[in-house]
Amino acid sequence: MYLRLKRLIDLVLSFIGMIVLSPIFLLLIIGIKLDSKGPVLFKQKRVGINKTHFHILKFRTMRIDTPKDTPTHLLKNPDQYITKMGKFLRKTSLDELPQIWNIFVGHMSIIGPRPALWNQYDLIVERDKYGANDVPPGLTGWAQINGRDELPIEVKAKLDGEYVQNIGFWMDVKCFVGTIWSVLRSDGVVEGGTGSAKKEIASTKRR
Repeated sequence: MYLRLKRLIDLVLSFIGMIVLSPIFLLLIIGIKLDSKGPVLFKQKRVGINKTHFHILKFRTMRIDTPKDTPTHLLKNPDQYITKMGKFLRKTSLDELPQIWNIFVGHMSIIGPRPALWNQYDLIVERDKYGANDVPPGLTGWAQINGRDELPIEVKAKLDGEYVQNIGFWMDVKCFVGTIWSVLRSDGVVEGGTGSAKKEIASTKRR
């Protein structure tokens, strides 16, 4: 029952968000284009509800000559590929804003487990233990306010499972408020790597 209400909330808030944030979108687009050559958006194949696939959208934060299909933490010197605008976007998490469209069309929810990369099999398997692959992935979630990039896969999957067990309106409110606080403090953001979770590819951000 709540999942239906959750979808309605996602639809309404994402529609309002696209309208209200359109001036910010425009400014960021201009900044990205002026800062470096290449497309404004970066698409990445991710795992959705019931392990279906979709393409997540982000603002591009790396140069177009960045080695393809290489996680950021595996690059010899990732900082040389991140654009000046990209550093700002990552630090403020504004690179995630285009995912409002993913939410609007139903690929994602505002709150839920962060979608894994299609080939991040270890995280997908761990999430299966907790039923975390059976709910819509989110822009942010319980794991994101409890460690974010610094979490090992096993811990992240367990936190995603806690979210599934306690899914509800107040849990989503708690995650939403916690995310705002985490972003303001840049909690758990590990530039050019994945903190203690070195094997987690999904937390890397490319291009």
